[in-house]
Formats: sequence, C-alpha cells, structure tokens
Amino acid sequence: MASDPWLSSCDSAYRTVQEIAEKIQERNRYQRNGESTAKLNVAIRSLLQNLKEKTDNLRDLLFHSASTRQITQLEGDRRQNLVDDLLTRHKQLQASFKNEGTEPDVIRSSLMAGGVKRGVTNPWLVEEPEETRGLGFHDIQQQQQRIIEEQDAGLDALSSILSRQKQMGQEIGNELEEQNEIIDDLANLVENTDDNLRSQTRRVKMVDKKSTSCGMMVVIVLLLIAIVVVAVWPK
Repeated sequence: MASDPWLSSCDSAYRTVQEIAEKIQERNRYQRNGESTAKLNVAIRSLLQNLKEKTDNLRDLLFHSASTRQITQLEGDRRQNLVDDLLTRHKQLQASFKNEGTEPDVIRSSLMAGGVKRGVTNPWLVEEPEETRGLGFHDIQQQQQRIIEEQDAGLDALSSILSRQKQMGQEIGNELEEQNEIIDDLANLVENTDDNLRSQTRRVKMVDKKSTSCGMMVVIVLLLIAIVVVAVWPK
C-alpha cells in the first residue's frame, strides 16, 4: 500500500532541512579557508525558498485534510506540530545563513537531533503518542479509518436524535396550530353570543317600555270612564 502523500512530503521537507544545514556548514568552512562561497550561497537561498514552499504546501494540505475529516484530530495535531517545527527550523537556517544569532554548527546539531536521517522511514514518529508508536503507515491509516467510522456512527446517532426532535417539534407545531384554530372558533362563538345577548337585551327593554306605557294608558282610560259615569249618574 502506498505511503501517505502528506507524510512523504514532510519527509522530503526534513531532508531539505538537512541538506541546507550541511551546505551552510560547508559554506562556513569555505569562508574560514578564504575560498569563494558564491555558488553555495545561491544554492542555499534556493533551498531555503524550496523549504518554505514545501512547508506552506504541507500547511495547506493539512488544513484541507482536517477540514474534510480525512484525518483524526489527534493526527491533525501531530502533523501541525511537524509543520510548526519546520517553520522554526526554516527561521533558524535563515539566521544561520545570515550569520545571525546562534553559532551555525550548534544550529546544525539541533536540526539533526530531531530531524530526518537518511535511510530512516518516517523518523519524526520518535515523539508520537503511545497509540501509534511503532505502527506503519498502513496500520496508522487503518486506525484512523476505525476512528473515522466511530465518529461517523456517533454522528449518525446524533443525526437520528435530531431528526426525532425535529419530528416532535413539527407535531407540537401542528398541535399548536389546531389549538389556535379552536381558540379562534371559540372567540368567534363568544363574540356572536355576546352580540345576540345584547340584541335580546335591547328587545326586552323595548318590550318592557311598551308594557309600561300600555299600563298607564289603561289606567287613564279607566279614570276617564269613572269620571264620565259619576257625571251622568242621577243624583
């Protein structure tokens, strides 16, 4: 099975780090011997630019892999540490190339201590976690695939829960709409009943008023009859 392209690119970047350190040491030896260093300086500048491009490419590929969940978070953190280490080494090499700061031989020793040695596959795994220590690329990829499958299973379960909650929410919403319709119907019924009650009340008042007027008229008529009878009654 082919090795991981990102790890292969990282291996290439570390070999470039080693090559730059060796050429800087060679350049310094030429300077001490009074020999011309022009060709070496050109080669070192080119290698430094190449190292920067490789590191930037590794960073972009890592961001894509992490954002698309092609690697686990643990593996993403480990690779980010490698990218940060390459950036640090690039700065150290630039300083050494310009004869700034730390003595060049000391920098080279530091670079070689944690860098890539020729003939060693994936040597940056020295400080990797116990979970992947001693595993090959194929084993690591299988482990990553299992973790991704577990994450996918967890996401599927979460999706199922969210789907049920969504369905419950829709059912509650439908129930609320039905209740609102019932409340609207009751409000209309109460309003119509209130209107009818007011109308009947007005009618009762009118009938009561008419009844009172009729009673008074009867009394007046009876009084008039009584007066007429008294007037015509023989004395």
